[in-house]
Amino acid sequence: MSVPDSPEPARLAADPVTGSAPARVRYSRAEEVAWYATLATMFGAAAALFTNPAGRILLVKPNYRDHWSLPGGLLEDGEPPHAGCRREVAEELGLQITPGPLLTVAWVPPDGVRPRPVVHFIFDGGELDDDVPIDLQDDELDEYRFVESGDLASYLPPIIAARVTAALRSRAAGGAGAAGGADGAAGGAGGAAYLPQALGQEPGVAPGVAPS
Repeated sequence: MSVPDSPEPARLAADPVTGSAPARVRYSRAEEVAWYATLATMFGAAAALFTNPAGRILLVKPNYRDHWSLPGGLLEDGEPPHAGCRREVAEELGLQITPGPLLTVAWVPPDGVRPRPVVHFIFDGGELDDDVPIDLQDDELDEYRFVESGDLASYLPPIIAARVTAALRSRAAGGAGAAGGADGAAGGAGGAAYLPQALGQEPGVAPGVAPS
């Protein structure tokens, strides 16, 4: 069973001999629940890309990791990515924002104790003044800093640096909308970048994928 229910009878092809449409197949609620339980699942995370007037990128230093990251975090159950981005920015920086265009979508496979893949969404947070009043979430974050794009490798592991670099490229190209191309194939400029990232390998950066 590839879908929990068959199409509407009116959309089913008629029998070429009798001219009648085949009967619609119906599934019980329990059967639908059981079918959905067999589907692949994954975790989601959302972050915001902020820069200052000089083009430096805002990074935060979690107190539970050795490296820095963009402001953001894991999505809650059923939470849309843009809403999760807004919530995480409010929690971590004390800033109320409306996330801008989607810049990058990155897929990371299961690893160690994490049994499912993670899909990372990076949204454009816009430009912040150097003296913006940031209220850092001190129970999770130690520090924040605006850094040069050329220094990202000093703060971020390669897999995260690749996401941020892709987000910067997507923003420069006027990136907007959802990523496409499940295989990371190149698309037109001006869309979100899609990164299928493999752990333990140098992650490739796919060109921007324009929304269909």
